[in-house]
Order: sequence, then C-alpha cells, then structure tokens
Amino acid sequence: MTQKRWTPSSWRGLPALHIPDDYPDAEALTSVESTLKGYPPLVFAGEARRLKQRLGDVALGKAFLLQGGDCAESFKEFHPDNLRDMFRVMMQMAVVLTYGAGQPVVKVGRIAGQFGKPRSSPIEERDGITLPSYRGDNINGMEFSPKSRTPNPKRLLKAYGQSASTLNLLRAFSTGGYANLENIHKWNLGFVEGTKTDQKYKKMADKISDALDFMAACGVTAQNIPQMAQTDYYTSHEGLLLGYEEAMTRIDSTSGRWYDTSAHMLWIGNRTRQLDHAHVEFFRGIENPIAMKVGEGLEPDELMKLLDVLNPSNEPGRMTLIARYGHDKVAKGLPTLARAVKRAGRHVVWSSDPMHGNTIKTASGYKTRPFDNILSEVKTFMQVLHSEGCWPGGVHFEMTGQDVTECLGGSAKMIREEDLSSRYHTHCDPRLNANQALELAFQISEELRSYRKEDAARLAS
Repeated sequence: MTQKRWTPSSWRGLPALHIPDDYPDAEALTSVESTLKGYPPLVFAGEARRLKQRLGDVALGKAFLLQGGDCAESFKEFHPDNLRDMFRVMMQMAVVLTYGAGQPVVKVGRIAGQFGKPRSSPIEERDGITLPSYRGDNINGMEFSPKSRTPNPKRLLKAYGQSASTLNLLRAFSTGGYANLENIHKWNLGFVEGTKTDQKYKKMADKISDALDFMAACGVTAQNIPQMAQTDYYTSHEGLLLGYEEAMTRIDSTSGRWYDTSAHMLWIGNRTRQLDHAHVEFFRGIENPIAMKVGEGLEPDELMKLLDVLNPSNEPGRMTLIARYGHDKVAKGLPTLARAVKRAGRHVVWSSDPMHGNTIKTASGYKTRPFDNILSEVKTFMQVLHSEGCWPGGVHFEMTGQDVTECLGGSAKMIREEDLSSRYHTHCDPRLNANQALELAFQISEELRSYRKEDAARLAS
C-alpha cells in the first residue's frame, strides 16, 4: 500500500486517541498552536542526530540506554533544586552502569516536556460530581474543580517556557563542570547517606577516584580531556499532544528534513500505537530517534508492520522498543516479539519499562509499585533477550531525586505500606526515589557484567 505524502499536519483527520477534544474554545487552541510555531526550537536537529548515532551503538550492543525522570512534570514542583537532584541521580546511575557493564551509557531524561498523560478514563467522579480527569499540567489542573479541570490552551505556552528553562539548566549542569567525574563523591543526596547502597556507591567512587589520581599523575586530566568534565544529556517525552508537536516541528536548514524540536527523542505510548491512527502517522515523518511502548496484546505481525512504517530503512538508532508488561507477564509476552525482530534482522534498541505494568492499589487507596516486582521485571526482560540473542540495551524508569515514599520496598531503605502517606508527592504515578533508583542500577550492572563474562567465555571456547 502506497502511503500518502507526509506533512507535519497529515495526522489531522485520523483517529487520535487520548488527545482532549473538549477545549471550550477551539479558536483559542489554534491561536496558541500558531504562536508556538513562531517560538524558537527547544532542541536542535544536530543534537537529535547525535543521539540517534549513540542509540545506534546501543542497538548494536556497544552501549546502554538509561532513560528516566518524572511520570509527569508539574508547574507547582518546578524548582532548580529538583532538577539538580534528578540530574545527579541520573549521573550516579550512569556511573554505576558504566563501571559495572564496561560500556558507555546514553543518558536520556523524561524531562523538559513530559507533561501530558493518557488516562484510563476521560472522567473522574467524586461525591456524585463528575469532571474531566487530570491529564497533565499542559492540559488542565489537578484541583478537582470545574475551572481547574477544563482544558486551557494557554497551559501549552507555560509548558514551553518551563521546558526552555529546564533545558537551559540541564545544559549548564552537563557542560559547566557539575558533571566532572572528579565530583563523583559530591553527587550523593543527603537522605541516601548511611544506607547500604550509599556504602556500595562510595566504595565504587573511591576506586574511580584512585584511577583518576593515577591518570592525573600521567598527565590525563579534565583540563586536557574535556570529556572527563562534561557529559551528553538528552531529553524525551511521550509525543501525545500532536498539535503541540506539530507546532514544534521544523525543517532543518542543513539537511532539509523535518525534526520535532520539542525534544531529542519522543515515544508513542502503549495506548496510541494503532497502525492507522494519528500518532503513528505523525511519528513516521520526523527524523528524531523515536521509541514505542510494546506490551501485552501486541502480536509479532503487527509489530513488524509498525516497524515497516516507522523505520522502513532499518536505521540503527532510529527505533527503540520499550517493553512494559508486568513482572508476571514479561516472560510470556516478550520472547515472541524478540524472535520476530531477530529473525527479520531489525535494528532496534530493546529497553525495559518495569514501572507501568507493576502498579497496584493498597487497601488505604494509594497507587504504588513494589520494588521487588520492578526488579523482577527488569531481570526477566534481560534474561529473555539474552537467551534470544538480543542485546537488553536499556531501562526506562519513572523516578525522582526527591526523598519520596511512593514505591514499596527497597532493601537499602525499606518503604512499607504505612510509610506511603508520609511523602507521597506524585502528580500522577508512583516514582522510585534516589535510593531505590541507585539500588536498581547496581542490580542491573551486576546482571550486565555476568552476561559479558558469559559471552566472553563462549567466544574463548
């Protein structure tokens, strides 16, 4: 079947799930989108191309993808300290993974644009009152009132401004000296101090510091090797609100190709990956590296058709598949997809989202995620792919640098059900705190190290 010519607006007129259609003033929404088209890009095409190249290394088993951040960014919690804490947790995790796996880590934040969220129901009812569901700060407000829950297009302008400020600070952190490996001992957060994970991290950091001292004695320092003092840090979000994404899509003057300049990388959600719907249509035309959530119910034939549309040239680094099943379903659902991709010779990055399939509700009404189930899904994901001859190349976490109590468990600093109410701050879904995220990084690092040893022994024999 011949596809129609793609344009940034060719998605319009197709079914578009989870995009609100109840804006009270359609003309106001059109006006805001027109205004956004005149705003500067948030990211640049060259940066997106560089990320695609690095993800190409991941697809070929030469690197590892670490993607993480808030479930949904908020206007209320926007603060430079929160951004700094998230950045340094990502830096800690990346160092742990690099040290253990012996491979470079590609760092991608769920940040600077991760506002909108698809919801299981478009409405919410409380005490006999029915209102639209909260769908992210770029659409409506969390307060349960008619004014707050009415979609407001001006929120898109505020989301753009917050994203621009976030990117400005992240660029300063990544290139201005904060990411210098000599600061490895300074990245720890206060509430992590004294835990088993903290002790493990400090022991590793001491070894790295000793290696840096040796290198400095040999004349290799951050002053003459800039890569030691800075890092590449990329942004990503779910490309849900296609009107906003269309407004931010521009022709790159150097290549003549279309790039969505709202983020370096965007993904299609599990609920919006229908082959003949708007999101797949929009994503097929942008040159950014893209991702797609895959999970229960997706058959190999449909996945192959989606890959034909979204990555017809089979370009390494273009396509990331983010598996989200649940700890008790991944062993059943993932192998058939992995075999089909392997058999077809498709270049994809395989990444694990162990968060969304492991959400439960406690008796007290808190939505949470058990740490043991998260860890179990990651380990099973890695084992399945390794056994199928595929590289388990990444992880995708909802996490924060704040000392929250939203996910149960964690061996370093156990969170019990009765602890959830003390610091449950999420706007949407429960997140790992820094302690839990770092503990997971160590577990993944050990798993990757064992695979490397196993593969090396196989090649030697």
